[in-house]
Amino acid sequence: MKKLAGLILYKGSSALDRSREIVVIATLSSNNRKTGDMVQVWILSEDTHPVQLSADKLDDVICGNCSHRQSLGGACYVNIGQAPASIFKAYKRGLYPSYDPSIHAGLFKGRKIRLGAYGDPAAMPFEIAEHIVSLSDGHTAYTHQQKHKGFDERFLSLCMVSADTPKQAAAAHAIGAKTFRIAVDITDKFDGEIECLSDSKGISCHDCGICKGSSAPVSIVIAVHGSRKGNFLNNRKAA
Repeated sequence: MKKLAGLILYKGSSALDRSREIVVIATLSSNNRKTGDMVQVWILSEDTHPVQLSADKLDDVICGNCSHRQSLGGACYVNIGQAPASIFKAYKRGLYPSYDPSIHAGLFKGRKIRLGAYGDPAAMPFEIAEHIVSLSDGHTAYTHQQKHKGFDERFLSLCMVSADTPKQAAAAHAIGAKTFRIAVDITDKFDGEIECLSDSKGISCHDCGICKGSSAPVSIVIAVHGSRKGNFLNNRKAA
């Protein structure tokens, strides 16, 4: 089989806005030091460059209710003009074929998968995410969409709930979800919550594998990070 850079897993309506289309692309190799060499799944607008999408404040089609959207002055650490832009341009050049399970399923076997390298996994149909995860040797995933009207609650089985406050985390724990909580002070932890092992131990997401949704053994707390972390602090003060 010819070596592929990536595959189109889905193209169609966003679950977060049925009037607009997204494309979900899996890239098959990564040099991301924090995550390790995981298959990276990107959720992008089907017809608008990621930088333009953010500039026009239309990135809710892929990011939904996330308060960290850069279009809202949030703290999202993703450099939209780099990997998301590059993948979008490659998609528009026709670089990625559509996923065919009879041909491509083997490319995910034995691999670890990161759902939502950019964009929220809940924007795609649950069945797409579930199928790819079922082929893999483990995955990580996070969602900010548990309060979104279009949220499919089955994603709680695959995704950690992204929490920005202790109150949000406690509400998610009350319904049996596991959380990935951003905090200014990580010394104040809930029972059953540990610091992200990437920060505390230098362990990659590939080798850790805790962040797999409601079946995760613990919830995670991480210190706010990235070049825009000041936005997180400012937004908390303004709240």
